[in-house]
Amino acid sequence: MTAEPTLCAIVPPYVLDRLAEDGHEPAARSLALDAAHRAARLTAALPDRTAAADRLERVISDAGHRERLPGRTVRREGDGAVPDQSVNHAYDGLGATWTLFSAVYGRHSIDDQGLRLDASVHYGQDYDNAFWDGRRMVFGDGDGEVFGDFTACIDVIGHELAHGVTQFTAGLEYRDQPGALNESVSDVFGSLVKQYALVQDATEADWLIGAGLLAPGVQGTALRSMKEPGTAYDDPRLGKDPQPAHMRDYVRTGQDNGGVHINSGIPNHAFYLLATALGGHSWERAGRIWYDALTGRRLPADADFTAFARATVAAARARYPEPEIADTVTASWAKVGISPT
Repeated sequence: MTAEPTLCAIVPPYVLDRLAEDGHEPAARSLALDAAHRAARLTAALPDRTAAADRLERVISDAGHRERLPGRTVRREGDGAVPDQSVNHAYDGLGATWTLFSAVYGRHSIDDQGLRLDASVHYGQDYDNAFWDGRRMVFGDGDGEVFGDFTACIDVIGHELAHGVTQFTAGLEYRDQPGALNESVSDVFGSLVKQYALVQDATEADWLIGAGLLAPGVQGTALRSMKEPGTAYDDPRLGKDPQPAHMRDYVRTGQDNGGVHINSGIPNHAFYLLATALGGHSWERAGRIWYDALTGRRLPADADFTAFARATVAAARARYPEPEIADTVTASWAKVGISPT
């Protein structure tokens, strides 16, 4: 299955909306650019498969602070590091994501057919976001006042490329609960990319998405917390992190495609609970269960939380003969108010 390309940005629109309403010009410009890219992606073709299926291939371009993509090619696969650290961070982050999916899950790039990984850095002026548009990764430099360089967070890169994996597998619709699952799956694998690169087990991981992205002076640690949804930030400019950790606090809203960045906190927390209950490296058993559920070709594009929970329990039973593993999956979902049975 291959879904239509969807613009999936790391900073939720409600965060930028609040900043723009407060007169923050970079946020207002970023919102306008995001809207333009959402419209453009409706006619975007799928990316070319130009790499050998078993080989990593990366191309990094420099947009030169303009709003035209891809920009000038500045580093290709096998080239050495360059003076521009944004280029190097993007190159390394693409590689770390490819390595997780290849080494752990046997996946040949995000489409499983050797898709070349393209990215553009230095997009726009003070652009406060990073996104996957169905073809490439695009990174802003941030405004330096609220957000820093978006290439600096390896989990942000992993998150956005994981949207590509979902695009080429379950194709989860980008609205309401399917959209929140889409966002959650990206948070899960974004965190796993970071944990795998740092060789951390579940207890060592920070379980934060975008740690280090907020500029000095902003009252917060990251964009989201999988360990404690709703606690990532509480800042006069950004507001308070609105993510719930349990279905009793599910947010019904017409904004943010039905709260896809908000309600993703619920399945995020279920994964955190599972990974820490199983222990060890999260990318192994917990990550494998989520990957199997996503790629098993039985998950409908309009799957809600309960459907995904059932898929993870079925994946655990299919892969692991020990019944306690599937039982732990069931218990983890139950703790966030979702019954897979």
